[in-house]
Amino acid sequence: MAKRLPPQMRIRAARVDEAPHLSALCVRSKAYWGYDAEFMRLSLPSLQVDPAAIENGRVFVAAGVGDRPLGVATCALLDERDVDLVHLFVEPRALGCGVGRALFAAALAWARKHGRRRLLIASDPNAVGFYRRQGAADAGTVPSEAIPGRVLPLLACAVDRGGEDPG
Repeated sequence: MAKRLPPQMRIRAARVDEAPHLSALCVRSKAYWGYDAEFMRLSLPSLQVDPAAIENGRVFVAAGVGDRPLGVATCALLDERDVDLVHLFVEPRALGCGVGRALFAAALAWARKHGRRRLLIASDPNAVGFYRRQGAADAGTVPSEAIPGRVLPLLACAVDRGGEDPG
């Protein structure tokens, strides 16, 4: 059974000055799975939250008490149909509290707002179960952009399946 949502959690747009802190959150979240130092070194560029994406309104933060970030999601338009879920990371201490679920719903709402029909997710293998529980289905595999020779599960989720309006 999932833990309850953290008190006072809300989804909001990221602020440009938060980019380094949000990138560090992504690194902590990825490291939670026990990857070794070399894997993390190679992954570091793909875990950075781009300030330009924040300026373009494509980055959402799950903020808790004191407006402290508990998680982050980044979206990118791919074509007339699809949106890429570039990032969805949750602070390890907040895993299982509904933070990821709320961010996923915000990503779906953002995609819907932009007239897209499908959210694509190149998932860490450890997160596949989470995405399936959100309604995503297996859609093949894609090569990792960070780790040479690594193949990632690709999932797809219909945008019209729900989601909160991210604002």
